[in-house]
Amino acid sequence: MPSITSIIQLAAFLTVAVAVPTPVDGELLERATGTDTAKRTTCTVNSVASAADLSGCSAVIITAFTVPAGETITLSAASGATITQTGDITFAYTTATGPLITFDTDNVLYNGGDHNINGNGALYWDGQGTDGGVAKPHPFVKFKGYGTFEYVTVLNSPAQAISVGTTGTTVIESITVDNSAGNTDSLGANTDGFDISASDVTLSKNVVTNQDDCVAINSGSTIIIEDMTCTGSHGISIGSIASDKTVSGVKIARNTITGGLYGLRIKVMQVDSDATDASVSDVIYEENVISGITEYGVLITQSYPDNDGTPGTGAPITDINFTGGTTTVSVDSDAYTLVIDCGACSGTWDFVDLDATGGKGHIIAANDATISGGTY
Repeated sequence: MPSITSIIQLAAFLTVAVAVPTPVDGELLERATGTDTAKRTTCTVNSVASAADLSGCSAVIITAFTVPAGETITLSAASGATITQTGDITFAYTTATGPLITFDTDNVLYNGGDHNINGNGALYWDGQGTDGGVAKPHPFVKFKGYGTFEYVTVLNSPAQAISVGTTGTTVIESITVDNSAGNTDSLGANTDGFDISASDVTLSKNVVTNQDDCVAINSGSTIIIEDMTCTGSHGISIGSIASDKTVSGVKIARNTITGGLYGLRIKVMQVDSDATDASVSDVIYEENVISGITEYGVLITQSYPDNDGTPGTGAPITDINFTGGTTTVSVDSDAYTLVIDCGACSGTWDFVDLDATGGKGHIIAANDATISGGTY
């Protein structure tokens, strides 16, 4: 029979054993993998200060707030984070340079919840854009990192609205850029919708109303622009292409472009100005609908900033095609359906699915390129 002393010692041991917590499965996984529980934290952004350090946040909730003059925001959450906007972000008039708000999270899922990022553009607009007059912060919004960006309205940007400088596969979908207020007295200028300098990017189902390019692709490869709606803009552009910039592997499909000066453009800086060691290649236009254009339905030029001048030769253009479904272009009476102004173009370009009508017809100076098929 055990002694009283043995029984007391056994009881004490059991008490200590029960008091030591046993790790739950998640804790064991953390210890094995080195993951940090802080990275599962949900964080709220309701001011500039609260956005300062989101590195440990895997879920970020943005509520409504106003950004004071002189302040900018960078949202850098943990890789794989979700960022959800539940109210409008409004920017006071500022002398800060752009971007005013930067999303810089890898593998992010950003959902704007159909709320606004409001730049109060009317406080800056003077008809001069970024060429003079009141200093205008630009770009207004910057997408860095990579992932999915969706369901937000960028409202009244002072100048260029969204700059895309992502570093991995990115989808930008169902975003509205609304600078329609800039049409009043023609005060809005240089209000590009999306400026892209990145690869592996898809823009889909976005809506842009503005006074400059709906989309401008300045550099990058494997880029899809699809199912967009562009109103009153300068259309969808590749360029302007400057020195050491290349664009390749672009598909522009099923977009609706209404009104404005241009429909589709490829614009390369004239060699005496800027563009050397640059190129544009492998571009497909498919099933776009373009109407109400007042200057050029389709413009491919190496004379930029001139529309049709003395083309440069430092940035070759090759493999431009209208295939896969008819792209229809309708221009006003004083506009051109198609102008090609080449100093260094080559190859056979298949325009079989281009149907451009109206206006003053076409001007083609294709250099060493051969244009095959199409109506223009």
